Amino acid sequence: MTRRKNEKDTLVDIVEVGENAQHFFERYKNWLLGGAIGIVAIAGGLLAYIYLYKKPLEKEAMEQMFQAEYQFSRDSFARALINPGNGYEGFLDLADHYSGTKAGNLAKYYSAVSHLQLGQTDAAISFLNDFKPAGDILPIMKYGLLGDAYSEKQEYDKAIDNYKKAVNEGDNDVLTSYYMFKLGRLYEYQGDTAASLKMYQEIKSKYPSSTEGQDIDKYIARLSQNG
Repeated sequence: MTRRKNEKDTLVDIVEVGENAQHFFERYKNWLLGGAIGIVAIAGGLLAYIYLYKKPLEKEAMEQMFQAEYQFSRDSFARALINPGNGYEGFLDLADHYSGTKAGNLAKYYSAVSHLQLGQTDAAISFLNDFKPAGDILPIMKYGLLGDAYSEKQEYDKAIDNYKKAVNEGDNDVLTSYYMFKLGRLYEYQGDTAASLKMYQEIKSKYPSSTEGQDIDKYIARLSQNG
């Protein structure tokens, strides 16, 4: 996605406001597709649960989602949303046709991430607001992605509010430190040096081994010198 930059944009671009969705997806792609965040694991576990306990509609929804997940894993976000191929439904139809099921809810999450990747921030926000996350990781992801979407729209107060929610939703070495850093950078952009410095110091104290923590001293030093 491309937009005209000016001097005021520069600081926020450092937090990947202009390209944060792509950057986030590439950085945490394995989390989004499976592994630690358990998206595919959730789907697989849910499918096993469906076969044993749940009504056929859930089973049908998860079987339909397979092809859209495949396109999502290939970064084919437009196809994943609308026409993943082989007669399967995309995430948009899955979220609509299976509304009220766990699979339909998961399709809203996939839809939100896909829209964010395509630069369609309003649609991403709508799906994220409808998405009902479960577990320890997905609530952090929901509010963090909402922060990214509002940052993309240059609605920085709303971005800050959602990054705060992401930070407060859990204690995760990877995601919490990541959104704390974004929050600190937006505070800095808005001229709140004290809040920004406090956030950087908290990263250093709580998450020194994280990617952000390993590089945070230079941000603390710069703000301390300027203060």
